[in-house]
Amino acid sequence: MHKRVLFIIVSWGLLAVNCAASDSLLVTLQNTIGESAQFDALKIKEINGIKTALIASQSSPEKLFDQNDKLYEAYKVFNYDSAYLYAGKMLQIAQQANDPGLIIISKLRFTFIMLSTGLYRETFDTLQSIKIQNKPDSLKAAYYTLLGRYYYDLAYYDFDTYHSVNYDIQGSQFIDSALLYYNQNSFEYNYYSGLKLFKQAKLDEAAAFFERLMADKKLTQHQTALTASTLSGIYMQKGNTNKAIELLKISAIADIKSSTKEVSAISNLAELLYQKGDVENASMFIEKAIADADFYGARQRKVQLSSILPLIDNERIRSSDAKRNVAIQYGIAVTLFVIVLVVLIIVIRKQVKKLEAAKQVITEAHSMQWHINEKLEEANKIKEEYIGYFFKLDSEYFARIDKLKKTIEKKLTDKKPEDIRFLLNNIQLKKEKEELLHNFDKVFLRIFPNFVNAYNSLFKEEDKVKLTENEYLNTDMRIFALIRIGISENEKIAEILEYSVNTIYAYKTRIKNKSIVSNDDFEKKIMEIKSV
Repeated sequence: MHKRVLFIIVSWGLLAVNCAASDSLLVTLQNTIGESAQFDALKIKEINGIKTALIASQSSPEKLFDQNDKLYEAYKVFNYDSAYLYAGKMLQIAQQANDPGLIIISKLRFTFIMLSTGLYRETFDTLQSIKIQNKPDSLKAAYYTLLGRYYYDLAYYDFDTYHSVNYDIQGSQFIDSALLYYNQNSFEYNYYSGLKLFKQAKLDEAAAFFERLMADKKLTQHQTALTASTLSGIYMQKGNTNKAIELLKISAIADIKSSTKEVSAISNLAELLYQKGDVENASMFIEKAIADADFYGARQRKVQLSSILPLIDNERIRSSDAKRNVAIQYGIAVTLFVIVLVVLIIVIRKQVKKLEAAKQVITEAHSMQWHINEKLEEANKIKEEYIGYFFKLDSEYFARIDKLKKTIEKKLTDKKPEDIRFLLNNIQLKKEKEELLHNFDKVFLRIFPNFVNAYNSLFKEEDKVKLTENEYLNTDMRIFALIRIGISENEKIAEILEYSVNTIYAYKTRIKNKSIVSNDDFEKKIMEIKSV
């Protein structure tokens, strides 16, 4: 019966952890937004280092051009006005040096940022002024890529059934020309090959290019953001919104870490979350997107985003009643939880009485064999330690839940549902679960202080468990600790440790296979480990 009591208490705690499972990528993105100022500070420090080198430089026009180009590259997705300024300085140096190659590079730099900020007419005029014939392959690749992007962006901007189709066709033709001049192993070749297939609605073929890029650990943060954002568009067209959202989160995180302000991932993510009813996060992300567009100087994008924000805010206002209802329902759930906990305490008290009676029977049965007495004494020790521990744990939970219930009732009376959400979001159930298992380990080792050494004696030196400083047991040991106190069924162990039955079976098989004793004798050796 003691095993059933232990199982019920542990399972209840683990169930609470399950109910609080959260989207780790979403949490990472929220935290990364909070740290965006730190990433921007590192970016500004990098830029200031380049500026210092430029001021100290007394170099040739080519080196001055290169220094200004470095500043342009640092600013091109960070701040439009500064990028435009240094592109202008590059053009001035190139014209003074009368270097046609440097003039073309300068114009290509202008074209990139003008296209990024939505200045389509200026982009086209600048591209038309460039004579690319007989120029190096690298310039041809950049030139045709910008023409391809220009027509793709026009197609997206017009978004009709007449002009957009022709614009996409023209864009793909220029991308084909650009691919002739890229190294086939380069990021650009693979990215624009996938983009062309995407624009041609060859979704599976396009996805293959981007999936390979996503698997490349050498991508920069900016390349990761660009790849993930484009791949999300493919999944959206396939109807897999959840996968698209996951990729947009990855893209948005990478954008923030690389201080990329000329972005679309976080705004697209906000729209999808808004459509799915996640108004709070949608509002946070659209505000971040507007702030980035304002910082970068993307006027057109800021206007587009500002038209979305009121829709999200209105929905947030409409959802306030729904939140209040959720808070009331949660209060009811907490009350029911308290009732169940009270019932559980009553059950434990009855079990304690039964254990006291069992102890009396054991005391009177003095004629039983010595080894049977030893096993019964060990069982009593396990019962006393764990019943006492979980009785204390239940009392603490009862007090905390009673306090939470009173707080929620007061917030409901004060009509402060947002305060309730704040309270609930600060319940760290994962930490509670870790503490529950941590305390289980401590109680177990009080009963079996030699368990770790005895367990390790069953393995070769290289296979012995090496615990960290604050670690009592690891998962492998915890499985056999449960077996040692009598919980031997895989199903119960899986429920207590919150793994699947197959995972527990796999753990046990792997551990036994590494042991220096036979698989059949391993659990017998575990059961022979002595208690205090």
